[in-house]
Amino acid sequence: MTSADGTPVRVGLFGLLGSGNLGNDGSLEALLGYLRAEHPGAVVDALCGGPETVTARFGIPATRLHWNRAEYRTASRAGAIAAKGLGKLVDVFRTAAWVRRHDVVIVPGMGVLEATLPLRPWGFPYALFLLCASGRLLGTRVALVSVGAAEIGDRPTRALVRWSARLAAYRSYRDAQSRAAMRAMGVDTARDEVYPDLAFALPAPPARTPSDSPGPVCVGVMDFYGGNDDRARAEEIHRRYLDGTITFVRTLVAEGRPVRLLTGDRCDRSVVDAILDAVDSPLVTAAEPASLADLMNEMAAADTVVAVRYHNLICALKTGTPVLALCYAAKSDALMDRMGLGAYCHPAREVDADRLLEQFRDLEKHAAELRRTLSERNRAAAQQLAHQFTALTTFLSPANARTPRKAP
Repeated sequence: MTSADGTPVRVGLFGLLGSGNLGNDGSLEALLGYLRAEHPGAVVDALCGGPETVTARFGIPATRLHWNRAEYRTASRAGAIAAKGLGKLVDVFRTAAWVRRHDVVIVPGMGVLEATLPLRPWGFPYALFLLCASGRLLGTRVALVSVGAAEIGDRPTRALVRWSARLAAYRSYRDAQSRAAMRAMGVDTARDEVYPDLAFALPAPPARTPSDSPGPVCVGVMDFYGGNDDRARAEEIHRRYLDGTITFVRTLVAEGRPVRLLTGDRCDRSVVDAILDAVDSPLVTAAEPASLADLMNEMAAADTVVAVRYHNLICALKTGTPVLALCYAAKSDALMDRMGLGAYCHPAREVDADRLLEQFRDLEKHAAELRRTLSERNRAAAQQLAHQFTALTTFLSPANARTPRKAP
């Protein structure tokens, strides 16, 4: 892909990429796969949370998202607080300078317009606002591609997210409720489309052939304390989630079922350790997948999956493995419903081990039927993503580059 003067189109990728979250990196991998297949001439780099990881794994130049390397650590001393404040100012100029070097900037998937997990306005919402405002001021088109959104109660975070969306030149969402949430927050979504999550574009391994005897169960865990509105009862939520998961795993082990514990972010390791300490059995093993491909390989080898993280659910669904979702946000319920497994959702904040086991038994009872349903829904998702990439190609065309739409 080249611009009108024959020079390669410059595409920047933006987000908390390379920071240890497998879902975010899976979205990047899917978007890069599209660019390399359809636009091999594009010059691509990233502004991201873990530039060294992104460069090493994906082979593209990358710049650190924040000037302050301790941006996401709690600051208590005066020096650390001052560094954070200075970093906010420096990042205004760093972000603008990076945006200016590109024709188009893409935010590949991720829940960048939501606060379903603990989030401060001066963290990523502020960084996203700087990106979108710089794009509008400098004439670089910003695209939010298959992103997640949810209504936000906190007023500063809500304002930053709303203006980020308004200033973007292109928006698409990974589910209808995300689009509805942005409309409810005052964004004109009349031209915005809904497509599946970008991770559905990743290749999937062949699923395990079910046998007559019960096989392994994958349990995807999460260091879960609730969301922004749950800070007062975060410890209670975490303990209830952990106790319920331990009881569930202990019951499976008592029945002779192998259990494979899976993480989706570096921080989840503490939950794995707690379960291994509580359930001392050789039937319980743990994996530390380095990518969504690793997660899919694990889940494809299982009979069934129980998972919390959104992209753990996607990996199970993508491989056609029946999955029971511990849902912490409406996005998980929407995903499961769209893939035909809406009956197999359980609240992550209120884990009831008895009810969880009852739903799990029903999931396994209907596993063959559910695998057929998932095969059909995955074919539909592939077709929808093909339409998304066609729309994105139009957006990336030289005729559209550096021509922002009218201000909202």
